[in-house]
Amino acid sequence: MPDILPAPASFETDVPALIVGAGAAGLTAALALRAEGIEVLALERDAVPRGSTALSAGLIPAPGTRWQSAAGVSDTPDAFVADILKKAHDEPDPALAALMAREVGPALEWLADAHGLDFSLVDNFRYPGHSALRMHGLPSRSGEELVDRLSRAAEAAGVDILTEAQVTTLYVDGDAIRGVRFTRPDGSTEQVGCRALILACNGYGGNKALVAEHIPSLRDALYFGHPGNQGEAILWGEALGAATRHLGGHQGHGSVAHPAGILITWATVMEGGFQANLAGERFSNEATGYSEQAARVLTQPEGTAWTIFDARIAGIAAQFEDFRRAQSLGAIVEADDLATLAARIKVPAGALENTLAQVEAAKRGEIADPFGRPLAGVAPLEAPYRAVRVTGALFHTQGGLVVDGEARVLRPDGAAIPGLYAAGGAACGVSGAGAEGYLSGNGLLSAISLGRVAGRAAATALA
Repeated sequence: MPDILPAPASFETDVPALIVGAGAAGLTAALALRAEGIEVLALERDAVPRGSTALSAGLIPAPGTRWQSAAGVSDTPDAFVADILKKAHDEPDPALAALMAREVGPALEWLADAHGLDFSLVDNFRYPGHSALRMHGLPSRSGEELVDRLSRAAEAAGVDILTEAQVTTLYVDGDAIRGVRFTRPDGSTEQVGCRALILACNGYGGNKALVAEHIPSLRDALYFGHPGNQGEAILWGEALGAATRHLGGHQGHGSVAHPAGILITWATVMEGGFQANLAGERFSNEATGYSEQAARVLTQPEGTAWTIFDARIAGIAAQFEDFRRAQSLGAIVEADDLATLAARIKVPAGALENTLAQVEAAKRGEIADPFGRPLAGVAPLEAPYRAVRVTGALFHTQGGLVVDGEARVLRPDGAAIPGLYAAGGAACGVSGAGAEGYLSGNGLLSAISLGRVAGRAAATALA
């Protein structure tokens, strides 16, 4: 259990700003602090900065960027906010959604210009819930590349990153944050004082007790996030009297290759594919979103489903490194015709043929899709076919500490806890109280936008 203790008379080391966690949120915050000339130390529990960022597709939604303009895409922060609120049924704080939508585009352009991150727009398919093409990623379209590039940028900017340093204790003087204690793998400890502390250690997805409490539908699901996401930020915040919100909010994913454990891009569905259970039958409207699809897949026999698509869609999906890896491992089943595909994936051929026929009839506008998916006009599936067996998984939590427009952690009365900031999964995001409110990219949206906001706000306070 994370501790809160009175600050000692002195610390072994003092720095102006400390960051707990060196994923996308923490590294972005560190870069923002260094841009203002502030000395900063990032403490990372792992041997190498990775975290949940490395397990993601590394795509960040942003409106009104120069990459959109170059592609002829018209988009605005207001349009993005409308999409966020619509997906989450108006549950998120509109002001927080507006802050993120306003800040994320400039943050990406700053990372590109100041630190050489060569973002580009994903322009050949649109994620569910987004009214415009607004996903941006690095060339490999992988989160591992994103965190590696941010790490290199941070080191080049003079950020001190201390790895294998697990923070266990926060020190306070009255109601103000004064420092931390961390533990090394050999059991030794060290105390570091600070005047500003940014919690960027994500949420509680790796804490089975908290998942069972707040997300019971996924208590037994595969956890596809970082095991270090144990909820320390929330537990520390609650001990300090901080407000929390939407603790049941989370990102699931209904498309993790089974048993390979590789994330399969949702382009396999959104470009015209569908999901069928082991009986060869559809069971949901797949287009509502991959987050809520996780629980739906888990209710099917053996907790798995088959995503059915074709060679054209496989070509689109191949821009993602994870998909290429799944192909190389044989997780993507190929067949020249549907009967052969059915035999290879061991589902009843007649049932799969009927399911495909129904999907294609809905695409042609001949029938309404029985699950309400808007399929009219979607490109047909054509031989040769592809399939991948998938399961549902929990990726990361979206609820957390309530923050203001400067990413300061707030108490229930709206007062800020002096010296304490939160970003990324440690802060309450904009996905609402459940899985269905998660709009694609909301996790990295919070990491990049709030990370920079927190870093700049802390720098101003320390100046």
